[in-house]
Amino acid sequence: MDELIRLSNATLARLPADVRVPTYDRNALTPGIVHIGLGNFHRAHQAWYLHRLFDAGLCHDWAIIGAGVRPQDAAQRDKLLAQDCLTTLVELDPKGSAAEVVGSMIGYVPVEPGHAPLIAQMADPTIRIVALTVTEGGYYIDPATGGFDAGHPDIQHDAAYPETPRTAFGAMIAALRQRREAGTGPFTGQCCDNLQGNGDILRQTVVSLARLSDSDLANWIDDTCSFPNSMVDCIVPATGPKELALVQDIGIDDQAPVTHETFRQWVIEDDFCAGRPDWHKVGATLTRDVHSYEAMKIRILNAGHQILANAGEIMGLETIADCMAHPQIAAFSRKVQTEEIAPHVSAVPGMTAASYVDLIERRFANPMIVDTTRRVAFDGSSRHTGFVLPTVRIALDAGTGIEGLALVEALWARMCEGTRENGTVISPNDPHWPLLAEAAKAARTRPAAWLEQRQFYGDLGSNTRFATTFDRWLETLWSQGCAATLNTYISDGSVAARA
Repeated sequence: MDELIRLSNATLARLPADVRVPTYDRNALTPGIVHIGLGNFHRAHQAWYLHRLFDAGLCHDWAIIGAGVRPQDAAQRDKLLAQDCLTTLVELDPKGSAAEVVGSMIGYVPVEPGHAPLIAQMADPTIRIVALTVTEGGYYIDPATGGFDAGHPDIQHDAAYPETPRTAFGAMIAALRQRREAGTGPFTGQCCDNLQGNGDILRQTVVSLARLSDSDLANWIDDTCSFPNSMVDCIVPATGPKELALVQDIGIDDQAPVTHETFRQWVIEDDFCAGRPDWHKVGATLTRDVHSYEAMKIRILNAGHQILANAGEIMGLETIADCMAHPQIAAFSRKVQTEEIAPHVSAVPGMTAASYVDLIERRFANPMIVDTTRRVAFDGSSRHTGFVLPTVRIALDAGTGIEGLALVEALWARMCEGTRENGTVISPNDPHWPLLAEAAKAARTRPAAWLEQRQFYGDLGSNTRFATTFDRWLETLWSQGCAATLNTYISDGSVAARA
């Protein structure tokens, strides 16, 4: 490509002819949504659905105002504002790629301590939805109990200083206080993170935090705001030099492009106190029963990522596609999914659990998606507790197989020791890494040390069946190595025979 075209409103007409660009007048859009957390997933998923709705000539009063609550979000804001909040999406498929510029975001509030600009934007009565993608670990949940973590320093600060909060949730409460006082009514809080019952969790966090400083406001929020549950699904890798170069090869100078797979799904509970866009007209599913969809996705796809990534890190594999191409890891994943997870997952309209396992295997194996094992393995303390351990508990209660599930946990413990089998170091990759690494090192000679982390495992360490199985697998990983251990599970499902 002879010339790179800097992405902006002014250059849309000059982009290569095969790049899909907005057909709507972006200057005529007005805001209806504040979205906190403008990472790659949001821009490839929720922002895309809204963009396609705008392209259909619909709902132009629902544009997105972006927001962030971390100091590092200011750099993302600068990048996006410099290109008029446009993003190039590149769909990656072995059969061929396609590029599209998404224009549903029209602004980004300043990132400041105390979040005054964000609070003011959310207090504006034109804003009817406040949505969030702040990662699974960002909702101040006690991982052992699932309850609200009222003792966290950020929460304690927001309870003491509600007008100058640190958290997104404190900012939401401050804005809702202003709206209540002004009589402009509530907004919908929409969680778009991978959490079972994510709307219920967002309600728990917001209402519980509000109750620490103003019980009357907390009751008003609980009574008038809605927090719909949803299931979101699209594999979206992090953006690095390869992705930047890919967009440049197309001919576009975009400092914040996003690559993604061809598959998207969004299932939303139809519960919005102040209205919503017509997402169902561009492929989203609006329903009153999200639970079955989210259970299937979280227990099979999200847990499946953890099944692959921890083994892949130990064995030095760079991407999830590399893990799927590895015979032992692929067979291990297949056996755990079909024998120990899928039997506990109910079908949804048009999809059985077994069919969904087949679907995610095809998606994970896409070599065009450079989704790193490191990214997928990040924040295992949230992802194992949210995606894997619920199925462990269900299987224990049902008396069904847990050998593979226990091995998944043993692989996480082995990974957190911090070295790969090739001798290289695994860099810290979890908000609780020092504690995890200490427990993992102790568990090398005393496996129970890992399950004694009650903040993650609760009472599972006291379950004799699970603890005994976990102990065997971790000892085998250290004595025989990862590939041999996976072969043992694949061949007979347990190490009991050698005990």
